[in-house]
Amino acid sequence: MIIDVNVYLSRWPFRRLPHDDPKSLVRKLRQRGIDQAWAGSFDGLLHKDLSAVNSRLVADCEEHGKGLLVPVGSVNPMLPDWQEDLRRCHEVHGMQTIRIHPNYHGYTLDSDHCNQLFQAAQDRGLNVQLVLAMEDTRVQHPLMQVPVVDTAPLEAVVKKYPRLPLIIMNNYVAVKSGQASDLAKAGNVYFEISHFETVGALENWVQAVPLQRLLFGSYFPFFDLEASLLKFQESKLGGLATSAIQAGNAERLL
Repeated sequence: MIIDVNVYLSRWPFRRLPHDDPKSLVRKLRQRGIDQAWAGSFDGLLHKDLSAVNSRLVADCEEHGKGLLVPVGSVNPMLPDWQEDLRRCHEVHGMQTIRIHPNYHGYTLDSDHCNQLFQAAQDRGLNVQLVLAMEDTRVQHPLMQVPVVDTAPLEAVVKKYPRLPLIIMNNYVAVKSGQASDLAKAGNVYFEISHFETVGALENWVQAVPLQRLLFGSYFPFFDLEASLLKFQESKLGGLATSAIQAGNAERLL
């Protein structure tokens, strides 16, 4: 069984991606043996009406990937009615996970806005997926220069919310293994593997953080789905460790 915690629906704003149509995306996921995919929406980056974004996401998951796609809501604490967006994600759509993009939405991890969001998510028993980056800063559109999220305040923030499952996503080496180890000790922090690019990366990360804190993620369709699957072919991890990363750890979060 494989649970992919890092999938996006809709269209990347700056170019077309292969499989950015939901039918094609679902077909590819099933062909490659993905049993469950936690899907957010690219629309959550720049749209202001996140209630509509999340409603469309739920409808697309139901229509095109029922039983496979699990909708993950977008919440922007800089918007005036973000608490209602969070409530609808949880109470109306039955979501167990939300996905946040602080660098696109204009707040820092040590801001009051972020603290209020983390507190509200913890109170509701939700998982929070913290996306550190969406693309390499070297290839960004010149009018859309978006830096990687500053993770310096993260350990202090994590300690405030020990019951909050926080999933670090798209880690473009913003959090290195040493800091990751400290974060895993400080709170309920997880790391998905889509951006683990070095040879032996899985083994290195298993040494840095507890095995139970690693999750399978592909960042599909922005990244090729096969890229994350191939990490396990070159890995020397045993079967139990592989199954924990590919599915077991995510199952426990749900």
